[in-house]
Amino acid sequence: MAILVTGGAGYIGSHCVAALLERGEDVVVVDNLSKGHRAALKGGRLYVGDVGDREFLRGVFSREPIQAVIHFAAFSLVGESVSVPERYFRNNVTAGLSLIETMIEFKVPYLVFSSTAATYGEPEHVPIVETDRQLPTNPYGESKLIVEHMLKWCDAAHGLKFVALRYFNVAGAWHDGSIGEDHRPETHLIPVILQVAQGKRDKLSLFGADYPTRDGTCVRDYIHVEDLIDAHFLALEYLKEGNPSAAFNLGNGQGFSNREIIEAARKVTGHPIPVTEEGRRPGDPATLIASSQKAMDVLGWKPRHPDVEDVIASAWKWHAAHPDGYGEE
Repeated sequence: MAILVTGGAGYIGSHCVAALLERGEDVVVVDNLSKGHRAALKGGRLYVGDVGDREFLRGVFSREPIQAVIHFAAFSLVGESVSVPERYFRNNVTAGLSLIETMIEFKVPYLVFSSTAATYGEPEHVPIVETDRQLPTNPYGESKLIVEHMLKWCDAAHGLKFVALRYFNVAGAWHDGSIGEDHRPETHLIPVILQVAQGKRDKLSLFGADYPTRDGTCVRDYIHVEDLIDAHFLALEYLKEGNPSAAFNLGNGQGFSNREIIEAARKVTGHPIPVTEEGRRPGDPATLIASSQKAMDVLGWKPRHPDVEDVIASAWKWHAAHPDGYGEE
């Protein structure tokens, strides 16, 4: 029996595929390669197509013995979602519905869903727990929350069991430096900082220095990508054991400001990393820090890489070995 990974050629998806293969699993990948890279895949059977194309998906499910789905495929840029919200609802929500309908049709019972801390919006308190109010401040977070709601109702109606994993900031790379983060354009803070260290950018633009935080910059909770993937496997085992659908936060429970991340990257790389301050980006909350206690208590999950300098060092190992990313146009 196979596990389907949607968006499996993307940053997080490719790490999931690599870890599944290490575990001896039979892996099927669906990716339209609009954001992902063939070179990021260490194996598995790749079907190039769009999750929103129902007939394409039906073809994959007809040919492959799929027993569970790990769903990563989505657009995920907060700023872009504010500028073109319709693109995010089409790609994230409509495609999510297409996947859900296909799973119901083919009686595939388990889905691990890549959700986000952006479903919470501006938190009521910190750290954030799963029962806190979900009130997104951008269309990206809204699109993920809609899929969570669809899954809840489809579980009630059809018994489709799911775990929604609400990620905080994911960073780092595979332990041997062979796969890592290569977005085009790159907008995530740590890889952008490392591009400055590589000399690919002259300086770093720091968006917002007037937030109500300890140094005026946004505070985020960073989780190593391999720790994140560990939680997906535990979530899948949780579902296979007959447990009810659930949502879990995934972070390491520590908040680092943008300035602190920049300083940690300077230590790791030995590069001065020049910075210029810019205005805030729309839709960015001031502070997002997870309580992952529920994941620890229920799933038995524990991050193996809690030190942010270790996270940055693994990302630097990838970037140093791949100065042009995967080298694809």
